Amino acid sequence: MARKKSEKSGEGEKTETIEIKAEAGEVQENKVRKKRVAGEKKQIKSKTEFVQKQVPAQPEISIGLIGHVDHGKTTLTEKLSGKWTDTHSEEIKRGITIRLGYADTEIRRCPECNEPECFTVQKKCPIHNTETIILRKISLVDAPGHESLMATMLAGAMIIDGALLLVAANEECPQPQTKEHLMALQIIGVKNIVVVQNKIDIVSEQEALENYRQIKEFLSSTAYKDAPIIPLSAQQGINIDYLIQAIQEHILTPQRDETRPPIMLVARSFDINKPGTLPENYMGGVLGGALSQGVLKVGDEIIIRPGVGIGEENKKVWKELKTRIIGLMTGSTRVEEVRPGGTIAVMTSLDPNIVKADALTGRVVGYEGKLPETIKEVELELHLLERVVGAKNEIAVEPIKKGEILMLNVNAAATVGFVTEISKKGIKCSLKIPICADKGSRITISRRIGNRFRLIGYGIIL
Repeated sequence: MARKKSEKSGEGEKTETIEIKAEAGEVQENKVRKKRVAGEKKQIKSKTEFVQKQVPAQPEISIGLIGHVDHGKTTLTEKLSGKWTDTHSEEIKRGITIRLGYADTEIRRCPECNEPECFTVQKKCPIHNTETIILRKISLVDAPGHESLMATMLAGAMIIDGALLLVAANEECPQPQTKEHLMALQIIGVKNIVVVQNKIDIVSEQEALENYRQIKEFLSSTAYKDAPIIPLSAQQGINIDYLIQAIQEHILTPQRDETRPPIMLVARSFDINKPGTLPENYMGGVLGGALSQGVLKVGDEIIIRPGVGIGEENKKVWKELKTRIIGLMTGSTRVEEVRPGGTIAVMTSLDPNIVKADALTGRVVGYEGKLPETIKEVELELHLLERVVGAKNEIAVEPIKKGEILMLNVNAAATVGFVTEISKKGIKCSLKIPICADKGSRITISRRIGNRFRLIGYGIIL
């Protein structure tokens, strides 16, 4: 809009146009906004149609669900993926996670919704019934929270890129394994986490706020003091959209190196043949885990280290295994090759008896001549904590003694180390089960306290 103002001067009447900038600017801004929104919707619609045809077969990142027992990890995994990961008979019987569980899901957004309601795992928006846009495909690793299964949790932690730390709102924070799991992530070097304050539906508002304050205070002395905290109910599906938004914004996909020789960390191994299968129909053993670098393809010949032990318990000779990849899976999808990011299953020509019941958990897979050497005796630079993590009472960490038996975790492997030497540099351990790891790798160290192994620090391989 504009108006004219007449003025008289010695030169006669002069007409000057004065713009009413506020009104004109508002009209113009509205036109631009409408045009931009229309353009975005058109672009989003086009992108949706394009992306839906090209959903990635393999997830690009693995995210662990960790925390104290019965804080809702498996329920949240199901809410995000639609899959209940406790499938082992003993897990169903006891109602807890015993082995690592895996599930894939897709982070999506609705082009019609406002944030955070736009974030979902559904292919159609439950509000607008429109096709959603895929942002990322991710793997979820459901780790056990029971104190007796710390070695399994650590194996899972070695193959993840980020984590969801679950804290139940109806219990005081931190619980023992909340502390232990968070310290393990810090030692291993997992940088990005989102804290989930679960079960807010079964506490009062005041109790939820007090629990939130406890979480903030607990995190304040850790490397995760700025981590987002999302109050939700996994059981009722409350605030799941806020959680998905936090995952998308705070747990970023790391840079991968696909040019280096492949290294796969084995976190599970199993026989997929059902009872009664005829020998001619037998399928080879399957390895589950994640690639830390490189690419694996169907048909590749691979080496598995340290392999299997042959002979008597105290005189075993460890022999690496050689096999061929006859199939690759990511989730329920067969693929011809796999890359770092997300969990994978490698079908091999190995005798199923060798791999059954997680017998090859902790092994490392790669090409012949391209893997680290097998280590039967390891020398470690020590980094001990001030306090034992996970114990109910505050216990100071005493120096490690010669002859002591320790639990050591590196890559996805758990082994027992017998301390043979102590020096200014650190300690030397003879290993019950050899490991395959590079110099400079971090090994978590746990000590038996009472009837449990408790985290007391870490070592660096010299």
